[in-house]
Amino acid sequence: MDTRRLARTVSASAVAIGAYAALLAVSRPLHRRWGATDEEIERPMPGDELSERAAANHAITIEAPIEEVWSWLVQIGQDRAGFYSYSWLENLVGADIHNSDRIVPEWQSLKNGDRIRLASEKRFGDGPLLRVSHVQPGRSFVLEGWGAFVLEPIDEETTRMIIRTHRVKRAPWLRVLDFFLIEPAHFIMERGMLLGIKKRAERTAGQRKAAA
Repeated sequence: MDTRRLARTVSASAVAIGAYAALLAVSRPLHRRWGATDEEIERPMPGDELSERAAANHAITIEAPIEEVWSWLVQIGQDRAGFYSYSWLENLVGADIHNSDRIVPEWQSLKNGDRIRLASEKRFGDGPLLRVSHVQPGRSFVLEGWGAFVLEPIDEETTRMIIRTHRVKRAPWLRVLDFFLIEPAHFIMERGMLLGIKKRAERTAGQRKAAA
């Protein structure tokens, strides 16, 4: 590669990186609070003491009773019902995620000290294995290293689901990686998870109403 061509390549790469960084800077305040209200962002939530601060607050309204939503939420895990998000993306890195479209009775129990696996044990060992704490059955739990998963009833047939992602101290170079890669990827997958639970819970709620 001659000097001029190399210079053009470097220049084009710099422009692309700069444009990407500018896009992230504009979108970051929005994707870090997708769906969440000011009141939800400011209020205390289970597990706040485990975090330096909240990295993100994401929320969604689900047209289904809280117990219906809980049945889907409580069974998350790589070796359980998956995460209801974009499994094809997760499986590009060998996570071996398979999202369930049914409620499985043996996955309906969750208690303090349990562990939820995020990715394949065969490929990643016990690295992506998070401890469960702050369990309030039917309402909320915390995954240490991820954040708080909270359900709140709006009325008998409507539920608010909130995920507060925890922020921990990170080395400066890791904060740069967070900005450019981890945070955007986390938002895409977590938004997919919220939409996936909403779709499933509303479907089963509709089926229950139709049967009644």
